[in-house]
Amino acid sequence: MKDFRNIIFVLVVATFILQMYVSKKDAKAEVKNEKPTVSLSTFSLYDIAKNISNDSLELVMILPFGVDAHSFEPTPKLMAKIMGSNLVVYSGAGLEPWTSTFEFKSKIIDMSKSVKLLEPKDEHEGHTHHDHGHDAVDPHYWLDIQNMISATKLMSVEFIKLSPENEELYKVNTQKYIAKLESIDAKYKKSLSNCKKDTIIVNHNAFSYLSNNYGFHVEALSGLSPDAQPSAKNMVRLIEHVKEHDVKTVFFESFVSDKAMKSIAHEAKVSVDVLQPLGNITHDEAEKNLSYEDIMLDNLQKISKALVCE
Repeated sequence: MKDFRNIIFVLVVATFILQMYVSKKDAKAEVKNEKPTVSLSTFSLYDIAKNISNDSLELVMILPFGVDAHSFEPTPKLMAKIMGSNLVVYSGAGLEPWTSTFEFKSKIIDMSKSVKLLEPKDEHEGHTHHDHGHDAVDPHYWLDIQNMISATKLMSVEFIKLSPENEELYKVNTQKYIAKLESIDAKYKKSLSNCKKDTIIVNHNAFSYLSNNYGFHVEALSGLSPDAQPSAKNMVRLIEHVKEHDVKTVFFESFVSDKAMKSIAHEAKVSVDVLQPLGNITHDEAEKNLSYEDIMLDNLQKISKALVCE
């Protein structure tokens, strides 16, 4: 009986040691297989990363869906998550004021330093805006396809450094995404090449990169600031412009109040629609899993219709 108990005891101890060994091995494997984390501040940057990484990286969208990029401030909890990232990519050009006071411990990329930026122009009065706090730089550079291509190439290089075992995957996906961007560019050029009108009417001018690249103009109720209060003078000016040029549609942007533009549309007896400047996407767009490409092409359809393009 005593020998039997000793055998049972030895078996229990052996089982316990084996379980400890397996647990440690699994824990090591889990640590080894943990994905590098990349935090990205805007939807357009997130869309690039999502297409390149193909689930090989843990992506953190800093800006919650449905929140305006211009006024967002991250919570302490979110900042802690950002600090734990292996790489932080933010838009720059003054779009995220919170980055200026935060000391990042991980590697950071200010993407605005690797793209071509425009000085915002007031096309109505022909001067540069200084009302946005962005040092006279238009931060909506992701609406320029060439800037998106530059951002894609840079992100691909950084991802290969983070996860060299996925180098081939990143290179293949980068070329696929660039081809997709070039296709968007070709569609814009074709669709907007022959139009009867040359100006769109918007709430605030987030679309200079589009108008600059594809040969149309933008008349805006306010400059670059979506929070600027529209003046009665500007509202009257736009109403007169709409009537004089037989404009059929005026636009407001996602995350901006539609009140002023609806008032102008009512007064001028025209329709009103929404354009998406792509700093972020709405909850509804996120639920539909819409991509940068989807929204850019939706914008194109609306702009083409407003400009009466053939």
